[in-house]
Amino acid sequence: MRYFADEIPGGGPLPKPQSASIAEGHRPRVVIVGAGFGGLNAAMNLRQADVDVTVIDRRNYHLFQPLLYQVATAGLSPAQVATPIRRILSRQANATVLMERVEGIDTKAQTVETSNRRIHYDYLVIATGARHAYFGNDAWADAAPGLKTIADATEIRARILSAFERAEVAEDEKIRGALLTFVIVGGGPTGVELAGAIAELARKVIVRDFRRIDSSSARVLLIEAGERVLPTMPPCLSEKAKRQLEGLGVEVLLRTPVTQCDEAGVGLADGSAIESACVLWAAGVMASKAAKWLGVPADRAGRAMVDEKLNPPGHETIFVIGDTAAAVGEDGKQVPGVAPAAKQMGQYAAGAILARIANRPVEPFRYRNFGNLATIGRKAAVADFGRVRLSGFPAWLVWGLAHLWFLVGFRNRVAVFLDWAFAYLRYDRSARLITDRHDR
Repeated sequence: MRYFADEIPGGGPLPKPQSASIAEGHRPRVVIVGAGFGGLNAAMNLRQADVDVTVIDRRNYHLFQPLLYQVATAGLSPAQVATPIRRILSRQANATVLMERVEGIDTKAQTVETSNRRIHYDYLVIATGARHAYFGNDAWADAAPGLKTIADATEIRARILSAFERAEVAEDEKIRGALLTFVIVGGGPTGVELAGAIAELARKVIVRDFRRIDSSSARVLLIEAGERVLPTMPPCLSEKAKRQLEGLGVEVLLRTPVTQCDEAGVGLADGSAIESACVLWAAGVMASKAAKWLGVPADRAGRAMVDEKLNPPGHETIFVIGDTAAAVGEDGKQVPGVAPAAKQMGQYAAGAILARIANRPVEPFRYRNFGNLATIGRKAAVADFGRVRLSGFPAWLVWGLAHLWFLVGFRNRVAVFLDWAFAYLRYDRSARLITDRHDR
């Protein structure tokens, strides 16, 4: 996650004062960097505590990322999946929100360095999330955008809808074919969700909107280098997800690494190529710069190594959580980079801070896996609850109810529910707007 670097509204850049030791009797200062699921839950779980909380994020909103793909595929508007951080914390008297870019952390002086000031902390929670990873091929980013922010989602929506618009006026059949070919690289949850949503958009939603093209003839390809889609799911559910995708008309290519990506399409390891004017990236993530800021070891994805109490080595007053942390559960497996895990880590970090302030022992973090969900399309999803495994309509219903429940804000829940109900009854999507300038 990056951070906003402009001047604070209402004034110029502030000088950077030298940090000073907190005076005896002053309330402990807790600084939380990042207002995603982890950071926001840490802040909210400190609402009754006798501490001063400062939340820093480069954006002014909390994003419900599990539904971001629906913004990218014209199902929802950005305002339905994002809520201003200040509104969420407006009634939390001990919380201050700063919209700034974090540039570094001085662990000796116990300060967070932003573009405008130094902020002293007694306890620090780092929840800066992750960004796209192109495995050393960063030049592919322009040709194949990933999906992490609202800006990403609106850009992808523009690319998808513009492809159909350009195909409608294209005279050359080869050009039209490339415009009506959509390639998604990566068979994890984001890739599966994008592929299913684009296939439904082309075959069900806009099929009557065009006169010169048949949108239902669009090719949607999901390319995965591994053995199966949704690799964190049990193999039986991965196979069911694959069959459901194919039922929607998605071509699933497994054991197919991408070796080249540009505006013409993608090249595959077997030497073949797929011409496409819309390539989307869902193949990997890289953690933020938190490990570099702290000067601690990181794993291959850049996640900071932490102990069983989510502390990086040698820093008992610092907690690294969510996608930023390489945390290991009791089963010896890495805690997954999903929203429920980040929320649990945020709640744990708040409790651990309060325990340390009160000189109580801090128990190790224990991740509780309440289930794993992935949606594919209308009445198509898979759900893994351990002994209970669902697919098809039951899994789709559970997925929808769970996401409505965890969506921040009653107004957003109502708006999303109404949009989903209308889309279910009419096969329509209300956000089919090309709002970004898109020239390729």
